[in-house]
Amino acid sequence: MASRVRGPLIRQTAIAERPGAVAIAKIVSFCIACGALSSRAFPSNYRQGPREAERSRPAEKRMHQNRLADATSPYLLQHATNPVDWRQWGAVALSEAKTAGKPILLSVGYAACHWCHVMAHESFEDDATASIMNELFVNIKVDREERPDIDHIYMSALHALGQQGGWPLTMFLTPDAEPFWGGTYFPKTARHGHPAFVDVLRSVARVFHAEPDKVRQNANALRQALSKEGVPAGEQTYSRAFLDDFASRASGIIDQTHGGIRGAPKFPNPSILELLWRASLRTPNSQIAALVMLTLDRMSEGGIYDHLGGGYSRYSTDERWLVPHFEKMLYDNAQILELLAAAYTETGRPLFCLRARETVAWLEREMTTREGAFCASLDADSEGVEGKFYVWHADELTKILGAANAEFFARFYDVTPQGNWHHEQTGDHVTILNRLNAPQPNEEDEQRLIALRAMLFAAREKRPRPGLDDKVLADWNGLMVAALARSALIFERPEWLNKAARAYLFVRETMAEPSARARASLAHSWRNGAMIRPGFALDHAAMARAAIALHEVRSHLAPEHRQTDFLSDAITWSKTIESDYRNADTGLISMNSRAAEDVLTRLTPTADDAIPNAHSVDLDNLIRLASHTGDQSWLERADRLFEALRGAVFKNPLAHCGVLNAFDLRESGVEMVVTGPNSAPLHEAALATSYINRAVIDARAAALPDTHMAAVQSAAANRAMALICTRTHCLPPVYEPGDIRARMREAISGR
Repeated sequence: MASRVRGPLIRQTAIAERPGAVAIAKIVSFCIACGALSSRAFPSNYRQGPREAERSRPAEKRMHQNRLADATSPYLLQHATNPVDWRQWGAVALSEAKTAGKPILLSVGYAACHWCHVMAHESFEDDATASIMNELFVNIKVDREERPDIDHIYMSALHALGQQGGWPLTMFLTPDAEPFWGGTYFPKTARHGHPAFVDVLRSVARVFHAEPDKVRQNANALRQALSKEGVPAGEQTYSRAFLDDFASRASGIIDQTHGGIRGAPKFPNPSILELLWRASLRTPNSQIAALVMLTLDRMSEGGIYDHLGGGYSRYSTDERWLVPHFEKMLYDNAQILELLAAAYTETGRPLFCLRARETVAWLEREMTTREGAFCASLDADSEGVEGKFYVWHADELTKILGAANAEFFARFYDVTPQGNWHHEQTGDHVTILNRLNAPQPNEEDEQRLIALRAMLFAAREKRPRPGLDDKVLADWNGLMVAALARSALIFERPEWLNKAARAYLFVRETMAEPSARARASLAHSWRNGAMIRPGFALDHAAMARAAIALHEVRSHLAPEHRQTDFLSDAITWSKTIESDYRNADTGLISMNSRAAEDVLTRLTPTADDAIPNAHSVDLDNLIRLASHTGDQSWLERADRLFEALRGAVFKNPLAHCGVLNAFDLRESGVEMVVTGPNSAPLHEAALATSYINRAVIDARAAALPDTHMAAVQSAAANRAMALICTRTHCLPPVYEPGDIRARMREAISGR
């Protein structure tokens, strides 16, 4: 029996690359009677009760509406009845701060964020706290998913203050929107050396008015830190030898027992796993491949995976993948789906196929809008309690399944009367379903388990559900569309392709700027007809990624979708990135377009986060566009971007695995040219290979450019064949679909 795990003590949604803190001499510490201001840790015995604050407030106060009432973001609407006089970010709120001469309290979170809910129930729903906030500050609430640029600017400022960061993000700004101090979660009352939120509010307001020189000193130092652009390039250069050496070193941080990066919390880290998987394809290092397999196995059998409904949670709070942070994000599941597909093509592991199919079933059932686009996230909480929707007591299973079935089910899903998780929030001992230590069921047992899971799923559906954030984000939709297009034929689910095309066309048709040139500019967010625009660089990069993926599989789409010129879309959006987002001085890509007017600065972040960085996605697109168009200027543009990134990449390669993966595609990728009569089986076999290091070119649909090294062979083909070409040469033709994968491995490894 697995030992019980105590509940999560810290809830950080991502651990991002932290730039070095600003020199201590430049930053003034604000101290108050209860101690130095700090919000870096949550009390170890902290428990949040049910969401009673709103229910217990008198009816006339519950009806109060602030200036978030006309927002479209589900997260902002969660706060629309707070007694805090919240404003949305924008020129009106910033102007009001200047007129009033008040500092700004900026609170950034998102709908599925557990600790955002905690701070809201403790402080933002409390009349006394709200009164102090309204008196001393102009209060602005931001959904980080709608405005990732605002989040990144002020999270970077918090990092510059030497803090790890996380959400909710609580920052204090001058009326000119310059940060001068901040933190994350602040408790309502002082405990364990952590100041009460109201004491923080009074102290910051006092310093702002009484000691403006201190505020100006901090604001200037942070602005200087934010304005640093790029990292000087050293002498290191990109090479296959570096990739192999770095992958070997990076494999050393992988937990050899549980997979994932050693320690806790454990995040999926898709770009790191992809880097290791790519290395296993280039080299005969089976140990690296085994570590990736171990990680995907443990994730797919652990509590981070929803064994009844499908889909992966954001991360695990423990080192075993048992106790998840229960929110489910679209972008996580998109990236994991691609990893499962890549691993499955090489291993045929049935578990990966099963989890992929279950995850897409969850996507269709719970995360798809009426219009066919994909929703952003599912909350971690229901009825004010984190994970309540997902956890079980043993007696519940007996009641639903019957004693014999419950005993049988318990053997495979770690169910005991004692539970396997001590829920710190409620003090209860509950079970998180998992198969981390389960025996391997035989076919008969598995069929029985399928029926029992269905019974439990039906019972769970009667529970109050976690909140759904149903806004449509162009970048996250692009990631999922690409994942579906790249994995559909691998998992023998061609119907996924039309789901992908439908979501793609919604973003393309609905979220494009109507006055923009040929749909060149996309909005970032859509909900109920309202949009956040202009979009960000990643919106265009992710949708270009989706367009390239759909272009490859266009012959398998429904007739109404085949007429879309996906390749032209990819070209258009890639050109938009170059014209509207590239910083001419550094060559890097800014998050914001040149049209953005309400940001303190246009940052050019380069590191991977939970979501891929725009630089790595754009690089991958540029390399694939060169293959699909035959236009080598796309490669030249990619090489310029690689050079602009070189200093940042070699300063912290682990934070830039996405860029290194793109370089591997540049160096080791192959083009699979399918040509000749009756070549549909070869084309389908080519598409069923791993996407990560190949581009499939259908020469039946359009002739290759004369400059392509396979052009002569392709044009002369009088039988079905696949020509697999590296950067320097083409291998002998492949005539049988079953031989394609082996020939592709030969080309990638150089053996």
